[in-house]
Amino acid sequence: MKRFQLMIALLLLMVAVSFGQTTSPSQPKPSQTPAAQTSQQPAPTIASVVDREVSSYEKLVIDVAEAMPENKYNFTPASLNIPGAAFKDVRTFAQLIKHTATANYVFWGAATGEKPPASITGPNGPDEMKSKTEIVQFLRDSFAVGHRAAKLLTAENVLEPVPVPFRNSTVPRLYAATNAVIHCGDEYGQMVEYLRMNGIVPPASAPPR
Repeated sequence: MKRFQLMIALLLLMVAVSFGQTTSPSQPKPSQTPAAQTSQQPAPTIASVVDREVSSYEKLVIDVAEAMPENKYNFTPASLNIPGAAFKDVRTFAQLIKHTATANYVFWGAATGEKPPASITGPNGPDEMKSKTEIVQFLRDSFAVGHRAAKLLTAENVLEPVPVPFRNSTVPRLYAATNAVIHCGDEYGQMVEYLRMNGIVPPASAPPR
């Protein structure tokens, strides 16, 4: 009898241990590694995508503006007298920079509702602005308008018509914000050639140090 009771007790103990193992609380899942946590980025928005484009060309254009020596700001390819070339009446390097900034103010200002600076009276920006320091600052300030324009974009307002100064027309807000970026790309390509004609490698093409 005692032997039978002992066997029953052992059996019950084994069942209890087995039950405890199968019903114990599940272990918490390991937390994400720091690398996984840092790789998570906010979902892109219209505003963030356009702002990234503004930032890309901001760096490219400002870097070439800084790379050109001040004594070359009045350079134009016409001065090289290249046989068969057609560089008559093209903009100087300074005018390229001021023209780019002027277009930035016009289109990005249309997207934000900001008026261009009163000193802008033509497509090449203020005529009285001559020094490299002034011109580069004029350019930097125009990109600040671009960032404000990008950050205003939403799914609800991108197709709203906005008036464009000096053009007597309206365009969708998204067009105003992105057309300035496209124009920056066009002018940047010309600036790069001006640098190379003066023996300067554009910063974006320079080998890493």
